[in-house]
Formats: sequence, C-alpha cells, structure tokens
Amino acid sequence: MSDTEAEKKTGWFGRLKAGLSRSAGQLGEQIGALFTKRKLDREALDELEETLIRADLGIATAGKIVAAIARDRFEKDISAEEIRIALAESVTPLLQPVEQPMDLTGAKPQVILVVGVNGVGKTTTIGKIASKLRDDGKRVMLVAGDTFRAAAVEQLKVWGERARAPVLARETGADAAGLAFDALTQAQADGIDVLMIDTAGRLQNKADLMAELAKIVRVLKKQVPDAPHHVLLVLDATTGQNAISQVATFKEICAVSGLVVTKLDGTARGGVLVAIADKFGLPVHYIGVGEQAADLQPFSARGFARALAGLDQ
Repeated sequence: MSDTEAEKKTGWFGRLKAGLSRSAGQLGEQIGALFTKRKLDREALDELEETLIRADLGIATAGKIVAAIARDRFEKDISAEEIRIALAESVTPLLQPVEQPMDLTGAKPQVILVVGVNGVGKTTTIGKIASKLRDDGKRVMLVAGDTFRAAAVEQLKVWGERARAPVLARETGADAAGLAFDALTQAQADGIDVLMIDTAGRLQNKADLMAELAKIVRVLKKQVPDAPHHVLLVLDATTGQNAISQVATFKEICAVSGLVVTKLDGTARGGVLVAIADKFGLPVHYIGVGEQAADLQPFSARGFARALAGLDQ
C-alpha cells in the first residue's frame, strides 16, 4: 500500500470512528461499568448480552457474540479493554461475509434501482455514489424516479451537477415506469456505463409502492432481461431496530441485492448494522458517516467492528 493510499485509509477510519463515537461511547461506558477487572462468569455474560441488545445488536446476534467471547475466556478475569477487543474480534467474522463491493462489470449500462423509505437519504446517496463512479471514470446517468416529490427531483438535479452526471426527470406525478423506460433507452444510445434510478418510498401504502416498483422492473426487463442488475436498499441507522423491519419489507416488495447504511454519525444505534448483516446476509456496499461525498465509503468489516468497539485501527 502506498503512503497516499494509507493516508486515505487512515483518514476514512478516522471519520468512521468519529461517526460511530456515539454508538461506541455508549457501548464503552456500559462495558466499563460492568468490567473493571472481573471474572467472566455467567452473571457477567448475561449482563454483557443485555448491554449488546440495548446497543441494537439484536437478541440473536448478541447471543452469538457473547458465546464467541466466552469460548476461550469463561471464568477468567477480564478487563473492559479486553472485552472491547474481544467484541471487535467476535463482530468482524459476522460482518466479513457482507463486505462486498458492488460489481459493475458486465453489460452496459449497469442498471441500479435504488429503494428505501422517504427520509433515509436515498437521493443524497445516489448523488454520492455517482460522484465516486465519475471519479473512477465511469459515465453515469441519474433518473428522478420519485416523481411525487418535487424536492427529491430538485435535490437529485443538484447532486447531478456536482457529479457531472445528466439527470432525467418528468413533471410531478408522472409515471415512474415510463420515465425508467425512456432513461434506459437514452442510456443505451449514449453509451452510459451506470444508470441509477431513484424511486418513491411511500411505505404507508405498501400495495401501491409494490405495484409501482414491480412495474418499473417489468419495463426495464422488456429492454434488458436481466435489469435491474442491482437493487440497492438505503437504510437510516438512526431508526435502530426499525431498519430491520424495513429490510424485511423491501425484500418482500423487490429483490434487494445490496445495502447502503447512512447517518451512522448521528446515532448511538450503529450496532443495528451488525444485527442486519447477521440476520439477512445481504451485501453492505457502502456506509455513510456525514454529509460530504467522501463520507460515504465502501464497507469494511474489520474497520467497522473496531470503530464500533471504540478501538483504533
């Protein structure tokens, strides 16, 4: 690794650790209160498990982590620092299977359908990913498929300008599937590498949303049988355990292929990412810890686990 690459990696880990400071701080305080130098007996393990559950890691996942920590340390004296190191070492293998970058090789354009409830940062995430892809030399086109919210369309246009990516939009209330069809046609004609389609997120009427997304997928498949190549679900970490129900709902609505977890810097509930990874096994392509494009980065299992435990790189 070159010095520049090392600096970039350290810089991102620093932002990640700072972003997860609320999650790590709350978890660290509770672990510190439980363990000064204490025997890791059954009572201590039960209290540690409760602490992990309160940190939004979920009941099943917390049980697995505690069992892993106890395997070599049961009935031995252990400090809070040793618990945090053991926590990171136990969380990392749970996360490693979902540490998968988005594969954009293959047919062009690669079509990415971006889904999620309103307010999770869908439109902003699309803009940030588009910026990264443009920096990598890819030709990107964005589609303002949330046609019911004028603000979402305007926001995507702003991000499109920043990312130097054209944005296709229609009037408020226009048919999103028709727009997607036209966008794919134009992307094919223009030699676009990646076509990213924003969508509505009105979960209060799940049947309507399901019908709309199904229609978008149908019209895309008429042109390209294996499109969309990716269905990216954006989740807001501040919603905690509610993010788990969102994954379940969108898996029912459409074939979710990967996740982006945003707003990890504004919550003490960052542990929910571990619960989601353990429960669903869906690839986590990106995580976000701030407003800037540089604050959205590919997911690192080890980096996340150590930052969550409050440890250095």
